[in-house]
Amino acid sequence: MIRFDTVFRALAVVAALTGVARAEGGALKIVALGDSLTAGYQLPPEAAFPVQLEAALRARGHAVEVVNAGVSGDTTSGGLARLDWSVGEDADAVIVELGANDALRGVPVASVRDNIDAIVARLDERGLPVLVAGMRAPRNMGEDYAAAFDAVFPDVAAKYDALLYPYFLEGIPLSRETVLPDGMHPTQKGVALIVEGILPKVEALIERVRNGNS
Repeated sequence: MIRFDTVFRALAVVAALTGVARAEGGALKIVALGDSLTAGYQLPPEAAFPVQLEAALRARGHAVEVVNAGVSGDTTSGGLARLDWSVGEDADAVIVELGANDALRGVPVASVRDNIDAIVARLDERGLPVLVAGMRAPRNMGEDYAAAFDAVFPDVAAKYDALLYPYFLEGIPLSRETVLPDGMHPTQKGVALIVEGILPKVEALIERVRNGNS
């Protein structure tokens, strides 16, 4: 006959060992919450940002899983609406990459700010380290709109002491090798450039997880 006290003790030992493994450098789960730039619009699955980022991190000795929680066409309000089910209880850290579609649609900056603030606030309440990937508004939206929009991301990151990568698309030249014919989405090579640029910030994010800092 099975002794339930023995089973419970065994389960407790397994749980404790699992915690020790995580504390000593077990695999971490980073959720990339974003739009088509994260999802990998018109790219093969292996070329998407989360996949390339995970490969780059593993090549540098980090045991991580980067989850693709990108939805093409998503806005900051969409990201907020699906936040709880997109970022599961097993997440260790989150990269927030949203806002491009808001800018293209001319969504009021106040709404964008409220949404990004709410996303980061809720993740902060959960004790999850966050890396905010900034976005810039098209200059044809007008100087006032662009300046106000661009300021949302550093402001929110500073408010919650989150990490900031100022511009997700930094360093991508407008060429056929790096940008798709639509002129907006990166090719596989373009994504590789994004990964190269953001990698130090993601390593800082991992360090926060290891140190228990949100």
